[in-house]
Amino acid sequence: MKANAVRLSREQAKEVLVRLDSTINSARGRAARESMVKLLNSAVPTYTWVGIYAVEGADLVLDAWSGPAATEHTRIPIGKGVCGFAAKAGRTEIVSDVSKDPRYLQCFLSTKSEIVVPISAQGKVVGEIDIDSDQLDGFSSVDREFLEAVARKAGTLW
Repeated sequence: MKANAVRLSREQAKEVLVRLDSTINSARGRAARESMVKLLNSAVPTYTWVGIYAVEGADLVLDAWSGPAATEHTRIPIGKGVCGFAAKAGRTEIVSDVSKDPRYLQCFLSTKSEIVVPISAQGKVVGEIDIDSDQLDGFSSVDREFLEAVARKAGTLW
């Protein structure tokens, strides 16, 4: 875990959303998504790995990421794993303990929990935000609301 990691507060979420608006206004497309994942990874101590996957046909393809290492899961079939399930269902998935979810596709030994938030544009899922935490139960309702707002902003980048 990053030093002094504490849960995301509503105030911090609002501050990061303002910073994200600035990021989105200064870049477009993939460059903006790369800036988004870097900002999320650096601004929220409990977010140990942040990625954005794009829907390409029947797969999710890693588009941008920020964290200590790359993931081997650069292409995930829609419907497979937590990421694929969230894309297929079109809803946020929070896994409080990845060791207890049979859908989980392991990327890092340190990951304890995961949140996946679909990104929609024009009424269809076009991608998703995937975030790992090295804390059990690392994501609260504040994270969910915050990341769903981030996903709405990301939907404008497609």
